[in-house]
Amino acid sequence: MHCLPVPHGLSLIEAAALPENTFTVWYNLFQRGNLQHGGTILVHGGSGGIGSAAIQVALARGITVYTTVRSARKAEFCHNLGAHAIVIKRECDFENEIARLTGGIGVSMVLDILGGEYTAKNLRCLATGGHLVQIAYMLGRKAQIDLAEVMSKRLTITGSTLRSQSNAVKAEIAKALYEQIWPMITAGRYRALINQVLPLEEAQQAHKLMESDDRIGKIMLVNA
Repeated sequence: MHCLPVPHGLSLIEAAALPENTFTVWYNLFQRGNLQHGGTILVHGGSGGIGSAAIQVALARGITVYTTVRSARKAEFCHNLGAHAIVIKRECDFENEIARLTGGIGVSMVLDILGGEYTAKNLRCLATGGHLVQIAYMLGRKAQIDLAEVMSKRLTITGSTLRSQSNAVKAEIAKALYEQIWPMITAGRYRALINQVLPLEEAQQAHKLMESDDRIGKIMLVNA
């Protein structure tokens, strides 16, 4: 009910890199966030596993994609994926840049993995009726926001975790992926972007790589 076939032409390692990212992105962007064709999205951390998946899927559905990264190397990676604009956070303020890029209107959605001090800025980046979708809180689980802004702009703040979802919800997401994302993969319009494959015994090294500024894409562990 939750299983998906290995897409044609992919190795088992490449196929294993798909489910977590695609489940997370599809459910949050389109089922929770109701992101529509012609909309705009700001994806924080566009060079990571979730970020790169969100960029590819959003672009395929006719959505304008902006993303933030930490370095020029990661910016080039997101540019090659097709992101419309990339903000290198060390060089400029993403809130001001989103205002400039959208002519002050803001984006339809912010997909955020950071939380903390980013939360209030994310809300200010949203257009009227926009959605802030929270899927992690790397900078902290608590934030101070202006509720008047949420009310006046009719904003929605939502988030989710996959592990706690019911079997029925997971099955619904899997069905949507098979119908919507798997054809993109076989057509070469979506790629599982793997940074490095390590043996399970090097799991500690894998965690260090995840925390480094150099990582682009997913890190896979293999039980040889």
